This record gives sequence, structure tokens and C-alpha cells, in this order.
Amino acid sequence: MTTLLGISGSLTAGGSTRTVVDAALAAAQAHAPDITTDVIDLRDVTISFCDGRPPEDYPDDTPQVLARIQDADAYIIGTPIYRGSYTGTLKNLLDHIPVEAFMGKVVGLIGNAYTDHHYLSIDQELKPVLAWFNMHIVPGSVYVRADQMKGGEITDERVRDHLRQLGEAVISLCHSLKDSPQGPPPLVLWPRKKS
Repeated sequence: MTTLLGISGSLTAGGSTRTVVDAALAAAQAHAPDITTDVIDLRDVTISFCDGRPPEDYPDDTPQVLARIQDADAYIIGTPIYRGSYTGTLKNLLDHIPVEAFMGKVVGLIGNAYTDHHYLSIDQELKPVLAWFNMHIVPGSVYVRADQMKGGEITDERVRDHLRQLGEAVISLCHSLKDSPQGPPPLVLWPRKKS
């Protein structure tokens, strides 16, 4: 079973990032009903500041979140754009992730901001970091402005269509890489605490 994991990289209460991530996940599920979807919403978990400890030594949600990331087959990552880049809380999460957890896996990217002012931030800031992990980044990320949403709903039909295309592309590429030398290595990265 393929697991597609959404990561909503915002801490803002009532923000729109989770909405756009959910829309892309729903599109992927409609395209490939046999997949499983899951979401890590960074508002709902406590991630320690990365200080180099092994994941199992952090006392909060950090080990469980990293295990969910390791176990997923593909990702849709959404982030608000602050000061021309993705959020600090998302950067902290990425600092925790061993390269092998993302290596060879597929990711689709969504950015959202108030205006078009930061629309290149996904390409200039987030893509290079994920390329360092040796991820397969789906071309055609989605950028959503505040005026394309209202009351927590996506009001722009083009945005809905772009999110649909992104979700479908992530799953299609993930399936095409299954059992490929370009896909993820079969590794277990760290021991898990027994509950």
C-alpha cells in the first residue's frame, strides 16, 4: 500500500496551508483510490529544536513524526512564505530528517502567501533543500494567494485544478519509480522505542 503524506508547515491558527495540502491529498486519493493518505500538521505536534540528538532521544512528538515521515512513500509539502522563504518550523523539521528518509521519494510542493510577491520562493528556497535529499520533485509546484481563498475555502477554479494535477502527478511518479533503482533504498534508519 502506498502512503502519501501531507506536511502542513504552518503554525498559524486558521491558516490556509492545511486547506491546500488537504485538497492535493484528496485529488491524489481520487486519482488512485488504493493509496493511503496521512497529514502531519505542524500546529498539532511538538517538534524539538534540532540539536543533533538521535531521534529516539527527543521527549516529545519528534520521534513519532520522524517515523511517520520515514514510513511514507511520497509527500505533498505545503508552507506559507514568510520573508521570502518557507517557515522556520518547517526548516527545523527538515533539519531532523536523515537524508535516507527522503532519498529517492517523490514530493509535490505548495506555497501560499498574501500576494504574488514571493511566488519564486518555492523554486529558490525549498526545491534546493529537497534536491539535496535526492528527492524527485514534481515539476509545476502550486502557489496560492490569499485572494484565491475565502473563509478557509479555495475559491479559484484554476488553483483547484493545479492542486488536482499536483496530487495526481505525485502519485503517478511515485508508482512509476516503484522497484526502480531511482526509487528509495530499502533502509530502516533508526530504532523505534517500544510502546
